[in-house]
Amino acid sequence: MKVLRVSHSAVVDAWRDRERELRALGFDVRTVSARAWDEGGRRVVLEPRPAEPVTGVRTWGSHPALFVYAPVGLWRALRGDWDVLDIHEEPYALATVEVLAMSRLRDALARRHRRPYVVYTAQNVAKRHPWPFRRFETAVLRGAAGLVACNTQAGRIARRRGLRGRLAVVPLGVDRSRFPDQPRAASAPDEVVVGYAGRLTAAKGVDTLVEAVAGDRRLRLRIAGDGPERAALATLADVVGARVEFLGSLGTDELAAFYREVDVLAVPSRTTRTWVEQFGRVAVEAMSAGTPVVASDSGALPDVVGGAGLVVPEGDVSAWRKALRRVGTEPGLAERLRRSGFERAEGCTWERVAQQYGALYDEVGGPPTKPAPPEVVLVAYHTPELVRSALEPLAGALAVTVVDNSSSPAVRRVAEDLGVRYLDPGRNGGFAAGVNHALARRATPGTDVLLLNPDARVALDDVARLQSALHAAPDLASVGPAQEDGSGAPARVHWPFLTPGRAWLEAVGLGRLPSRRGYVVGSVLLLRAAALEGVGPFDERYFLYAEETDWAYRASRIGWRHALVPDVHAQHLGGATSGSSTERTVHFRASQELYLRKHYGAAGWAVARAAMVSGAVARSVLHRGDRAVAARRRAALLVAGPARVERDWFTSRLTLGDRRGSGS
Repeated sequence: MKVLRVSHSAVVDAWRDRERELRALGFDVRTVSARAWDEGGRRVVLEPRPAEPVTGVRTWGSHPALFVYAPVGLWRALRGDWDVLDIHEEPYALATVEVLAMSRLRDALARRHRRPYVVYTAQNVAKRHPWPFRRFETAVLRGAAGLVACNTQAGRIARRRGLRGRLAVVPLGVDRSRFPDQPRAASAPDEVVVGYAGRLTAAKGVDTLVEAVAGDRRLRLRIAGDGPERAALATLADVVGARVEFLGSLGTDELAAFYREVDVLAVPSRTTRTWVEQFGRVAVEAMSAGTPVVASDSGALPDVVGGAGLVVPEGDVSAWRKALRRVGTEPGLAERLRRSGFERAEGCTWERVAQQYGALYDEVGGPPTKPAPPEVVLVAYHTPELVRSALEPLAGALAVTVVDNSSSPAVRRVAEDLGVRYLDPGRNGGFAAGVNHALARRATPGTDVLLLNPDARVALDDVARLQSALHAAPDLASVGPAQEDGSGAPARVHWPFLTPGRAWLEAVGLGRLPSRRGYVVGSVLLLRAAALEGVGPFDERYFLYAEETDWAYRASRIGWRHALVPDVHAQHLGGATSGSSTERTVHFRASQELYLRKHYGAAGWAVARAAMVSGAVARSVLHRGDRAVAARRRAALLVAGPARVERDWFTSRLTLGDRRGSGS
């Protein structure tokens, strides 16, 4: 497989070890890099090794998000035929947009299909980028076949902002051979030598470290690095005297020696309004060198360090002083941390990193792979006979989870008879809460999820056809089948999203006018795994009805679509698990109120309620008999406030220990 990798930071020779390991795995990787770049306060010039396939391109600008490559040089560097384009820049960066635009132009001129691309992110703060950068980010994420994040939170943010493709959380790599197991420098008796390596900026928290050292004469501090805070830190260190030493920026070999010369490496990063520690490569390097690590609890550091180091509250001078002293004086602690650090660093070797990148390239650049079968989630409330009927076609062939909101022994027996998993949340929190209970305890994490009502029935082959339809388009978040009721009459499944304007169309009888965006009802609904990860769980404030509408609307806001699959059919009895028609009406209107208030505010709800009341009053005049009575009751409910009526019902029924309803 041929891969073109574009990364301004590949100017650093050590960071091209990823590509070298990928070539060792059989990938044909070519690299495009900056000719020179400022890394850690030092200007690094690209120096390719003999016959190394790396091209340097001049850059304009110095900020990672604001620089661009010289267009002529980039155009030439993009020449060639490759299977995957890997852009190791943030999705909102100007360079990312520039590379993609030129790559697309080359594809168009060559009359070939657009090749898949992968991007990178370390951004674990949910910043609201100014226009046009947020537009850049959205467009890049939606079109990406894959994304590499160096920490879990960055991946979650990318999903929430529209990433549809494959997500891989891959650590920053380290070359273990640069840190050979050599004798360590011996400290003076009763002295703990603390090391810091990195940029000297306010967010790195070095002032906390200086203050911690100042309060204990047994601690000495050696600072490797440079940056805008050096002068301020030097002034702060004046009171400490010779126990704080500034070494300036160190090269790779010098840094390896530095780690062996200190008793403990400190990573005191602290969170700011716009930044939180994204990885902490120096922590992994120090662990590779056998140096114990003490890190703050900022951002990704606790995950990076794990149990292989001590984690201290950021900015807590007293806690830092105590932790540093412990490493140097507590019997056996330093040796235990060294052993754990070696094991932790092993998972961050360039070989391991390259393997994860290779798996991503194979997935996005190779032939499409068939998704794993979905997990079925059924939320039950009594009605064991319906639960059995719904699950019999699927049990044994698919992973099935039953969430029993009624804690019913009869429902448990049905689950045991069918050999499916049974979960009892211990309460009836409604359909959304039941779904979330299952999602938090997945039997098959990472697969699609089929939501199935107890009063619905779908064949196993039709589930497979639904999943094929779901994955036929990369922007589909959910699909549902056509449905018939118990008598075989067709039911409406695909609906437009409710808006204040749509409420007025409904009021005047134009509710069936087509809409560009809509959702599929949740009685039989297949949800894409990537969409679930990006949109998040259902909103548990919806007790019954509109929970799938709310989830679908949130998905649509980050670029997902929802579709009906008309050639797949399911049966849905409708309302068979949710109490009387009066109860269903109250829950339905209360959920509408919650939805409109949530997405359109109090004013939006007021406009929509006026439309609903007007429509109900008009129908009470135009119709006769039961339909007129129902319209008058609906108008009265809307005037009283459906959410308030629902709350009053719950209050009275909770007193009696009965809170009903579970289906969609």
